[in-house]
Amino acid sequence: MFGIESLGGSAQAAATVGAVLAEAITLYIGYGALAGVVGSNVLEALEGE
Repeated sequence: MFGIESLGGSAQAAATVGAVLAEAITLYIGYGALAGVVGSNVLEALEGE
């Protein structure tokens, strides 16, 4: 995947935690932006504006 298999135990664990944290932050920002754009349009459609 990223070549972290060649690292030692502690370094491999830290790299895995870092990758998961980076993915979580990316998804949080992406879904937040998507909810902001789509959410307002859905609310306007439901309210009839």
